Amino acid sequence: MAASKKAIENSNRLRYVRALERFHKSITSYLSNTPELTKERYNKKIDNALKVYNRVDEIALYKGELQDLQKLVKKMIAYKESDETIENIKEDLLYSSNQLDKSKNARRYKKDKHSKAKYEEWE
Repeated sequence: MAASKKAIENSNRLRYVRALERFHKSITSYLSNTPELTKERYNKKIDNALKVYNRVDEIALYKGELQDLQKLVKKMIAYKESDETIENIKEDLLYSSNQLDKSKNARRYKKDKHSKAKYEEWE
């Protein structure tokens, strides 16, 4: 039995999202963990990560966080051709990555305001 069109679209979208996340994680961990950063090594790392990223077709994303991730990946690729110093690139990309993580976590964890007030009736 052949897969439906919707199932194929979902699998392609998921494959694209995973490629974005893999690219993002690869570059972010490289920037944060490498003691001696150089622009040439950064460009080489981008080229290596692009090999996997270019295997999947780009798909329109509608979720805000995924769109932000897509923009961040495109920003990482754009820095390859820029004249910025590696320190500025690192600072900007790690800040953007942190903001993306903060927006994901803000949705996941919500502080329960006045948590003690809901148990006052029991006493």
